[in-house]
Amino acid sequence: MNKKIFETLEYQKVKDKLKPYLASQNGLQELANLFPMTDYEAIQLALTETLDGADIYRLKGGIPIAKLANIRPQMKRLEIGATLSGLELAQITKMLRTTQDIVRFFAKLEEEKITFHTLFETVAKLEILPEISKRLIKSIEGDGHITNEASDKLFGIRTRISTTESEIRTKMDGYTRGKDAKYLSETIITMRDGRYVIPVMAQYRNHFGGVVHDQSASGQTLYIEPQAVMELNNRLRQNQVEEKNEEERILAELSELLTPYREELLNNATILGHLDFINAKARYAAAIKGTEPTISKENHVYFRSARHPLIDPQKVVANDIELGETYKALIITGPNTGGKTITLKTFGLLQLMAQSGLFIPVNEHSQMGIFTEIFADIGDEQSIEQNLSTFSSHMDNIVKILAQIDQHSLVLFDELGGGTDPKEGAALAIAILDRVGSAGSYVMATTHYPELKAYGYNRPETMNASMEFDTQTLKPTYKLLVGIPGSSNAFDIATRLGVEPGVISQARGLMDQDSQDLSAMIKDLAARQKEASDRAARLKTEVAEAEQLHQDLSNEYQKLLNSKDQYLEKAKLQANDLVADAEKKATEIIKRLRKMEMQGGASIKENQLIDSKSELNALHQAPNLKKNRVLQRAKAKQTLKVNDDVLVTSYGQRGTLLRQLDKKHWEVQLGILKMKVATDELEKIAPEKEARTGSRTTIRRTASSAVKTTLDLRGKRYEEAMTEVDRYIDSALLAGYPMVTIVHGKGTGALRNGITKYLQRNRQVKHFEYAAPNAGGNGATVVYFK
Repeated sequence: MNKKIFETLEYQKVKDKLKPYLASQNGLQELANLFPMTDYEAIQLALTETLDGADIYRLKGGIPIAKLANIRPQMKRLEIGATLSGLELAQITKMLRTTQDIVRFFAKLEEEKITFHTLFETVAKLEILPEISKRLIKSIEGDGHITNEASDKLFGIRTRISTTESEIRTKMDGYTRGKDAKYLSETIITMRDGRYVIPVMAQYRNHFGGVVHDQSASGQTLYIEPQAVMELNNRLRQNQVEEKNEEERILAELSELLTPYREELLNNATILGHLDFINAKARYAAAIKGTEPTISKENHVYFRSARHPLIDPQKVVANDIELGETYKALIITGPNTGGKTITLKTFGLLQLMAQSGLFIPVNEHSQMGIFTEIFADIGDEQSIEQNLSTFSSHMDNIVKILAQIDQHSLVLFDELGGGTDPKEGAALAIAILDRVGSAGSYVMATTHYPELKAYGYNRPETMNASMEFDTQTLKPTYKLLVGIPGSSNAFDIATRLGVEPGVISQARGLMDQDSQDLSAMIKDLAARQKEASDRAARLKTEVAEAEQLHQDLSNEYQKLLNSKDQYLEKAKLQANDLVADAEKKATEIIKRLRKMEMQGGASIKENQLIDSKSELNALHQAPNLKKNRVLQRAKAKQTLKVNDDVLVTSYGQRGTLLRQLDKKHWEVQLGILKMKVATDELEKIAPEKEARTGSRTTIRRTASSAVKTTLDLRGKRYEEAMTEVDRYIDSALLAGYPMVTIVHGKGTGALRNGITKYLQRNRQVKHFEYAAPNAGGNGATVVYFK
């Protein structure tokens, strides 16, 4: 593409935004070589790679690329047989280490069943070179220093150097700390010409013997190597020479080891740079909230909620921009400062980015085209790079554009025909647009000329548009309105800026009636367009919510159908368990009754029968019949009233209703007892036949082994506990107990207070008190009966 379009639309600034996200020199080089492509396959591949990178960034925080240098110069030096330095080898070592890390990283992603479109194939091209990597990592540190493990000989030499230096320092310390320290200008050990020396005052130069290597600027201090350490310094120097020779040998050996693998190393560096570049594109996409556009081979462009990537996201206004499907020319009219130029730049820049394989700041399901050339004539006070352009410079640029356009070109005109007489400028603008249309090019143009509003209506494949203007605040909203030509709103703006009303009225009078009617029509259309857009947005949101709700309900219903059989099977198993448990308990009750009957021929007492019958009734699992209307009507016929004979289902005993205490409870006569019974435990039954004269029923009140003398209510809810207390007191009275103990615990005291109030109301209770301290204290109540 022509280079001018990159400057006009500030394409380089977008590329500069990617630089902070790059770690490798190869990645920076790939960014420098980035330009829009025109091949469908190449663009699609680049976008797909960006999508893979975005997935990794979302799942794992990005590809772990280290900061890598460009190793191409090192490879050229190896090609001519040169020996690489320690730092150069360290750069290659870091690249090989990063290669291993990347291969392991993607192997782990593959184990986690994470899929990508292209990256696994890209990473598969990396050469690990395990033996060479191991040798380099063992021999070279990150700063290029050769390690002791590089060779046994080097390790031995450095050990001797360390030992010799230690001996030298020991002898020198004797001079700085002993009686000879008084001859020194400073009690320090230093080095001159690679040899250890001490600073001796000039007048004592012969005291230590040896060699003078240096002197101070004043000549008062001489740096002397004492005679006693000369031999040690000679040995140290010899070992240092051996160390240097061995290091050079190791560097040459490592360089020779790498030489046959120059192509593999360069290939690895290129792939790592490409992965680094993909990573940068993904991170930049996240920063601008970019998405992948689909590619239209027919050049039907539709950017949904398009935003300029270089404008502050908090201030930028999103617009839907469409071109190519129903119209190939879009004419945007309206006043200055309304956002026409930035809309033009946004469209062109997003198309350049998309053709470069970058995600663009648009909503999902946006669509891009492929243009072999994008031309622009944009030059006004809003341009970041240019000053005001003259009419002749505009025309010179347009002439060059018209000479190059074809059916695969996109042309952007800002203020087409401006800078000259309005009538001539409008005519010229229409002629230029016709010329672009005859070439089959796509065009987006902005203008002030009202004549072009009619042009947008009359020409095929041409659409009018304008930038919305809020007539209430008299400020632009920067929203693009497609299908409605713009109104200059000059009178409204002039009024807001303080122009006298008389001047405004005179100006309105100078306009012909047709122009006034046209302006009024445009305002009305704009208002209707805004209302329709707002309504469409609300409906879209409501439809989306309804569809989501429908989908959720469908999913839940499907889950219910899938689990229906499981629930039925589980219910059957639970029912079988309940039946088995009930049979077991019933057998135990029957055995206990038989045992009681066989004890000395004694008759079974009434309270024992009541307790056993209650236990059997408790095993009955009553179905939930609340929703059964037939049973509800049958139950309604058995309305309870005073003196009715009833069956108390909880005790399995007949009784007579005395009075209704409330809607849920009755007072019932059971033998000699009067009991408070819940309504749902009463069943109306037919009265018994008149008993024979002289016959009577005797109930002996004796203790029963079926009723315990202690009731433990700990851990139970208040309502449940109070119901049990009521039943227990009745059973204890039937059993003939003189006293019982109710264990209610301390807790919050609510249950204890409820039991106290109940006992105070019960006429059969003589008195009650808390248990002894060693028997529970105020956590239990002892009840004495009359």
